[in-house]
Amino acid sequence: MKVLVTGVAGFIGAFVAKALLERGDEVVGIDNLNDYYDPSLKRARLDWLTPYPGFRFAEVDIRDTQALHNAADGCQRICHLAAQAGVRYSFANPRAYVESNLDGFFNILEVTEKQRIEHLVFASTSSVYGANTAVPFRESGPADHPMSFYAATKKANELMAHAFAHLHGLPMTGLRFFTVYGPWGRPDMALFRFTRMMLAGESIPVYGHGRQSRDFTYIDDIVAGVIRTIDQPASTNPQWSGDAPEPSSSSAPWRIYNIGNQAPVPLMRFIEVLQECLGVTAALDMQPMVPGDVPNTWADTSALDHAVGYQPDTPIETGVARFVEWYRNYYQI
Repeated sequence: MKVLVTGVAGFIGAFVAKALLERGDEVVGIDNLNDYYDPSLKRARLDWLTPYPGFRFAEVDIRDTQALHNAADGCQRICHLAAQAGVRYSFANPRAYVESNLDGFFNILEVTEKQRIEHLVFASTSSVYGANTAVPFRESGPADHPMSFYAATKKANELMAHAFAHLHGLPMTGLRFFTVYGPWGRPDMALFRFTRMMLAGESIPVYGHGRQSRDFTYIDDIVAGVIRTIDQPASTNPQWSGDAPEPSSSSAPWRIYNIGNQAPVPLMRFIEVLQECLGVTAALDMQPMVPGDVPNTWADTSALDHAVGYQPDTPIETGVARFVEWYRNYYQI
């Protein structure tokens, strides 16, 4: 296939593109290489991909409609991973989320419709579950009370995609990512920040006084699920009824799935594993919960397993050790 991967210089995007290329697909990768975090890390990820003959990169912002249409020309499928990420950044700069996650996502939908793309797979987030505290989180459960503007834009993406799938009969699948980590990860995420701070001898902020837990999901497991989803276009649910509407499927070719590790890890255990891998004892700065954060995340991934055979199997001890090894090598520590 020829696949358009947006956000290709990002953490998940680079790994997805690499997996597609290694199995022989052609990949058109686009990214605007913004400075939300260090662009040199994004360019280093691109350096993995450029040796593949099936890879073509274009520096494109998804808000640029014409450039986006040009990049998608001839593609059969789209894996849309470009977005303004980050819960906490959305408190300070919500307009960035409107421009990228709403305006930009509309452009992706328009390209999908105009070019009759066979399947659009797009990134949603576990943050859409918001104030819901019934765990594990299931796609059949409520996701109507977001606690950050970031989460609100991602929930809007799911609804926008449903409207297009219904109106144009185009298969669209949203994946609700739970905390993704691993080598080449994002510097604004906890694992990266904690590692940097601990090696520098700085205290690390532990929000929620350490009582949080997260469904940490290793990048290789995520990529396997994304690739399997790309390969299987969303279908209608013949049992779906408007009298009792099931939230994650439809009479339109539209589906929503959780993609996580289905094994939440207490934050304090996560820090213990990182200390063991680094050989450093962290100084902990216990702080209250940040507005917009949720206390616990826990993915029920049985629906994605049933649909595409998704079975994550990387324990946190293995994943964190691999990240630490990469971090030391990349930063020559």
